[in-house]
Amino acid sequence: MVKKVHRDIARRRMDNLFDLAAEASLSGSMDRAHRYASLARRIGMRYNLSLRSHQKRRMCRNCYSYLHPSVNCRIRLKEGKLITLCAECGNMNRYVYERRR
Repeated sequence: MVKKVHRDIARRRMDNLFDLAAEASLSGSMDRAHRYASLARRIGMRYNLSLRSHQKRRMCRNCYSYLHPSVNCRIRLKEGKLITLCAECGNMNRYVYERRR
């Protein structure tokens, strides 16, 4: 019972940190956004929680920096894949997507 409560608190804190990272990236302080994203990742590792899919797509798999499309990454759609290019390290992250018809 106690473990579940701690994991719920950790999940909410991770969600809050990603919201703060989004706000910080819009205001122009990318260092703060990177810090919030790395804190959320560390909380997830401590409590054995994985990031949600939309949170995983907001972090670079190589340097773990927070990705914001208009600030520090490029997003391309090509052949059923979503490709994000990190401006910090130059790494490409590829995700499969299905088109809606």
